[in-house]
Amino acid sequence: MPDISVYKTPRGLSPKVVREISRQKNEPTWMLELRLRAYGAFKKMPMPVWGPDISGINFDEICYYAKPILGKKKSWSEVPKNIRKTFDRLGIPEAEKKMLAGVGAQYDSEVIYQSLRKELSGRGVIFTNTDSALKEYPDIFKEYFGQAVPFNDNKFAALNSAVWSGGSFIYVPPGVSVEIPLQAYFRINAKGMGQFERTLIVADKGSEVHYIEACSAPLYSEVSLHAAVVEIFLKKGARVRYTTIQNWSDNVYNLVTKRAMVDEAGEMRWIDGNIGSKVTMKYPSCVLRGKKAKGEMLSFAYAGKGQTQDTGGKMIHLAPHTVSRIISKSISRQGGISTFRALSRIAKGAKGSKTHMRCDALLLDKKSKADTFPSLKIDEQDASASHEAVVGRVGSEQLFYLRSRGFSEKEAVAMIVTGFLEPIVKEIPLEYAIELNRLMGMEIRGL
Repeated sequence: MPDISVYKTPRGLSPKVVREISRQKNEPTWMLELRLRAYGAFKKMPMPVWGPDISGINFDEICYYAKPILGKKKSWSEVPKNIRKTFDRLGIPEAEKKMLAGVGAQYDSEVIYQSLRKELSGRGVIFTNTDSALKEYPDIFKEYFGQAVPFNDNKFAALNSAVWSGGSFIYVPPGVSVEIPLQAYFRINAKGMGQFERTLIVADKGSEVHYIEACSAPLYSEVSLHAAVVEIFLKKGARVRYTTIQNWSDNVYNLVTKRAMVDEAGEMRWIDGNIGSKVTMKYPSCVLRGKKAKGEMLSFAYAGKGQTQDTGGKMIHLAPHTVSRIISKSISRQGGISTFRALSRIAKGAKGSKTHMRCDALLLDKKSKADTFPSLKIDEQDASASHEAVVGRVGSEQLFYLRSRGFSEKEAVAMIVTGFLEPIVKEIPLEYAIELNRLMGMEIRGL
């Protein structure tokens, strides 16, 4: 749909643009000062050269802030009709009615819709956009913002910290379990747009929550940039599951930093699905800083023509008897490149800790490529670490068997891919697993 922004900053990044974003949001002085420090760090840091080619990003041609409508709407009927149609096609109203405890929708730089079931807000659960949280819950916000991912963590975290806008803020009180998922949808619509949402989740002692994010964008000839930051804090005994279903168009550079700080007996689970984008660089991580903390990262990636999926995860064991697992599945087709990049580190003193990583890559033709770069750094003798990697092609025997049963070659390959991804897909809520299998089937069949 056409660009319907009511306000946009000029293209390019400068202190003036950073100040204007903060002014538009009427932020406190401390946030503006943090943004300016982050901008300074961004300008000084070099571009990463150890991963895929991201030289196609021209920071001077990107719009860093676009406001689609004035004000966040609490009723779906209040959202302008043309924006509503875009999200209707993604199923927001239906999903909200069927299975979601809360829904947020972000369009370019701003969250334009947010809702939370009354029974959850009555139990003290907070689910709002990050801009509102800065003003409405300043003490909690300031305590945690930038503590898991500081602004000088990496170049794109610095960029996000300088120009962040939107994202989700969640706080779950001690002992509260949110039985059904909270969800946010992120949509880049304007040409040459950058989206820089900031998500902050705090799960207090013994609480539990599942958050789902879905991402999409239309296809333009101009490059778009998505550089989000996600920070999650799990207190003692808390459990968090964070599910991502990404279907960016192939003009989007998707460069994201996600990190969870896990206290004693906490359990963090990342489920990360990557289908679209031109280049993705994303490595969800867990810092297991409390004894008996657990971290798990399950990911799948599909790299088609002209696409590079550079994905994986990081597990940092700082306390005794911590456990982690990284499981990755990737598919490459039509010259696509899938790269598994992971790190597990067990620090001195993290006695009795265990870590395991496994990477399975499936190549659907001879033009495609799969690389694996696992790294195990073990500084404690009383620890266990293991790694497995398998790269293979679709077997002729499998194809022959399925084709002899009446399936076309494309249908047979799609069925093999579905089976290959099943261990990851089964961890996704049913409605989303069905949609994911449909999307993958369309990719494989070239529909």
